[in-house]
Amino acid sequence: MKNARIHQCILLASVCLVAGAAFAAEPEDIIKYRQSVMKANGAHMAAAGAIINGKVDFKGQLGDHAKALQAINKDINSLFPKDSDFGETKALDAVWKNNADFQKRAKDAAQKADALAKTVAAGDSKNYGARFKELSDTCKACHKDFRKEEK
Repeated sequence: MKNARIHQCILLASVCLVAGAAFAAEPEDIIKYRQSVMKANGAHMAAAGAIINGKVDFKGQLGDHAKALQAINKDINSLFPKDSDFGETKALDAVWKNNADFQKRAKDAAQKADALAKTVAAGDSKNYGARFKELSDTCKACHKDFRKEEK
């Protein structure tokens, strides 16, 4: 019960992070918020991947991570508004210069995250890996074109 409550709190916090973007007024605040959301996204991807790949035995928590990924990826594009293209950010100028392509990729990520969440909710364990790989590949492709390389 305690673990379930913790995961509910994580999920709620993730949803609040995504929903709260509309209230950030300053570009600096938006950038910090975006970075926090993207870190949460990465953490949920890592946790879900560890479960799906059998590295840890927390199968009961997979649904929480899948729901969080669904919520976070619902509107990634809104995290990159005009005038948030400066400072300490890993986002490349291509996000804003090629925004139509970025929006398409963000929409694709939302669809893949939704498919993963629905597959997990349905208990279709035979397809967890395939849906997770589709989302992971979508994230990697977007990072390749729109995010500075990690050093």
